[in-house]
Amino acid sequence: MDAAAFRAAAHAAVDRMADYLESVALRPVLPPIEPGSLRGLFPESAPEAPESLDTILADYDRLIVPNATHWQHPGFMAYFASSASGAGILGEMLVAVLNQNPMLWRTSPIGTELEVVVVDWLRRGLGLPDGFEGLLTDTASTSSLVALAAAREAAGTEAATAGLAARDDLAALRVYASAEAHSSIEKACMTLGLGRASLVRIPVNERFELMPHALDVAIAADRAAGRRPIAIVATLGTTSSTSVDPVAAIAGIAEREGIWLHVDAAYAGAVALLRERRSHFEGWERADSIVVNPHKWLFTPVDASLLLTRRLDQLSAAFSLHPEYLRTLDRATPVRDFTDLTPQLGRRMRALKLWIELRWFGLEGLRRRIGHHIELARELANAVDADPDWERLAPVPFSTVCLRWRPERLAEAAVDDANAAIMDAVNRSGEVFLSHTRLDGRFTIRVAIGNLRTERRHVERAWELLREAARTVEADADLP
Repeated sequence: MDAAAFRAAAHAAVDRMADYLESVALRPVLPPIEPGSLRGLFPESAPEAPESLDTILADYDRLIVPNATHWQHPGFMAYFASSASGAGILGEMLVAVLNQNPMLWRTSPIGTELEVVVVDWLRRGLGLPDGFEGLLTDTASTSSLVALAAAREAAGTEAATAGLAARDDLAALRVYASAEAHSSIEKACMTLGLGRASLVRIPVNERFELMPHALDVAIAADRAAGRRPIAIVATLGTTSSTSVDPVAAIAGIAEREGIWLHVDAAYAGAVALLRERRSHFEGWERADSIVVNPHKWLFTPVDASLLLTRRLDQLSAAFSLHPEYLRTLDRATPVRDFTDLTPQLGRRMRALKLWIELRWFGLEGLRRRIGHHIELARELANAVDADPDWERLAPVPFSTVCLRWRPERLAEAAVDDANAAIMDAVNRSGEVFLSHTRLDGRFTIRVAIGNLRTERRHVERAWELLREAARTVEADADLP
């Protein structure tokens, strides 16, 4: 494409983007299709000859948009929202056109130094002290993997040099996390050669929070058995219930035992922008590493994950490698090369879209929207508490409400199936998309409020749809 053709094509694409954002609420959140039904809509082979952009965009309208799950929809209340603001989308476009790879300073001077600036902006906004530095990765899964790799190195395993298999003298390593911690921690253990058996799941209390005494007991038992604790993962905002582990108490244990503390605040960390709500985060400033995902509650397009640490040297010890073709010989002033801190060499210029996003909203604009989502969740929780046929299954520290239909006239053995049917009916309506988990073994419907476009009326409609579906399930079951 020459510049004129690109300009015309970009206008056509942007018109579709704007039309989509304007009309997304009119679409079903989930496409009414079945698995395997889409492959046959596409040719078996790529075209031999070029095709016009008009043809390609027409197929985009016909094949892509109608068959997408619409994360931008205000009724998307499943999982944790990942909604992209207009400013973030424009930032993503500018990232693509510059096409930077800030792996080394000289491969992207502005990408490298802007990342340092944006990371520090976020660190300050979250109220964390100057000792924290960091970088932007793709997702919390990668951020936590990098943190645990650093913890493995900080424990003196020499894994980066010798590998774990070469250390016959090395005791079995242990990582501790609550029973409610995200599965990405287990995957990180698998990927890092620690194995799933290295992850010790610590029991939780009735609020689904890690119990420090149980952590103490587990560490002592492992030490007595000759095993070697290397990391503790505390979660601020678990995926199932958004429970808040007592980080201050856990930090005390980590400091006493000399164990790396990683805090997973991928979802809820954004709430720390609100100074009046920082009590949830007491003690996280004592962690060795922290992850917060701007692509969740800061309305940044996927992907963007913030990894902060007080021990950047250990990230470098875990991943730094300097083949001759990456050596910089023409630079007198030392600066950061982000490739030294991650397993991958190639990196995206995520800092640019975050820089635009933070300037467009301002911290106060982000605080206002996050606070509104928390208010909407509290209103829904109050409505659930006031209805005798429904029960809330977890506290609501942030913006996710865990609930189920449980009228006294319904036998306990039928409750799980009834709630699964309720959630299915709501999702099939196309107006709202909800997800589920299990808490204390009970089927639990999650209403996760955090989409940039979600308003009070959408949450009220979700509650109305839940009650309508419950009435239908009750009528079909012919309950007294």
